[in-house]
Amino acid sequence: MNRGRTAVIVGAQWGDEGKGKIVDVLTQTFSVVARYAGGHNAGHTVIINGKKFILQLVPGGILRPGCISVIGNGVVLDPLAFLKEVASLRDAGVQIDGNLFISNRAQVILPYHRMMELGAENAPGRVKIGTTSRGIGPAYEDKMGRRGLRVADLLDTALLRTHIENACREKNMIGHALFNSDPLDADKMFKEYSDAAQKIAPFVCDTALLLNQAIAEGKSVVFEGAQGTMLDIDHGTYPFVTSSSATSGGAVTGTGVPPTSIDTVIGITKAYCTRVGGGPFPSELLDEQGEDLRKRGNEFGAVTGRPRRTGWLDLPLLRYAGMINGISWLVVTKLDVLDHLTEIPVCVGYKIDGKATAEVPAQACGYEKIECLYRKMPGWATPTQDVRTLEGLPKPAREYLTFIEKETGARVGMISTGPDREQTILVPEFVSQLGLKEIKSPAARA
Repeated sequence: MNRGRTAVIVGAQWGDEGKGKIVDVLTQTFSVVARYAGGHNAGHTVIINGKKFILQLVPGGILRPGCISVIGNGVVLDPLAFLKEVASLRDAGVQIDGNLFISNRAQVILPYHRMMELGAENAPGRVKIGTTSRGIGPAYEDKMGRRGLRVADLLDTALLRTHIENACREKNMIGHALFNSDPLDADKMFKEYSDAAQKIAPFVCDTALLLNQAIAEGKSVVFEGAQGTMLDIDHGTYPFVTSSSATSGGAVTGTGVPPTSIDTVIGITKAYCTRVGGGPFPSELLDEQGEDLRKRGNEFGAVTGRPRRTGWLDLPLLRYAGMINGISWLVVTKLDVLDHLTEIPVCVGYKIDGKATAEVPAQACGYEKIECLYRKMPGWATPTQDVRTLEGLPKPAREYLTFIEKETGARVGMISTGPDREQTILVPEFVSQLGLKEIKSPAARA
């Protein structure tokens, strides 16, 4: 039997690029969707026939009947948030049981992680990163400090009690000393999380084994990232980043599938740029145009509701993301948000201290010296939401996409012209090269 096809879906900007919808569209064909990083700080919004689903921990494949969804070992799992999300999906009629699995090696978020993050983010003199304060960073800190609790440990009642008692004793002292935090009750925490463990137990398995067996059996697997390249702990705009590996390399370490099993990396980029929270943003718009993009694109966080910062497409960052991830195909989302413009500026290069540079700064302060070089592309000033083929797009829109291809070296394989599953253009070469011959254009199914 031939090995199953695999692809990694990765954000090519600062997250919020629309990965949830793209995963949903691709799962027409993929048998398994595996989430490999992040926690419930990352929201994927999927709209199907006008009905909105906001997924935080559960992979997008759950919305396709018969598609297996996996939460990999690279994810940090808040048990209570997971159970709340599962209950919400069940209430919406989504089939969960038998279709959703959690790695027994995933790290667990506990209340003291939220306490520590809230305290650190609000402490006087600290640089505000703009986190969601859901305990993600401190959970990864404990993981790397080899003092974390894994899902397999969560199911071990005696070990769970000892871990919570020891951790609360330590975290309460640190929280009080550094942030004057109120102490957490270890007994209450143990009761709550031992109860949650019983409900989570049916979902838990060795997902590395599950995924490798699925590929060996010829099943196709898509690896779903969280956040985006510029939020990667190593390669992003440090320290204004997330605490996990958001790039394509994270798909390997975050699921237990070897690098040799990855066939394709698909980068998701908006037709412009957005960012949530603090940190560098070279092409940011701080004027009425930025506010207009925010309103037209409904740029508010799926999890937090926070307004996103907006700016023009940044090609130097997109080239950098392509290099780091090995992106061969791009998916351009929210093309329709630019429909009203007669002229679209695009950042095509950087100058630092008056000199052109191809490098992306390593330090956050280096971005303060960047001068963006812009090229103005003709807009199309025509609605695209009902377009279902590449040829049906206005000529300036096709030229905009061709320009992105030329500047990044990656092919545009899919274009999103609206939030609904049906508002999608699939390029035939993208479909055939990925071996996804059974995918048909949404228009063909209507």
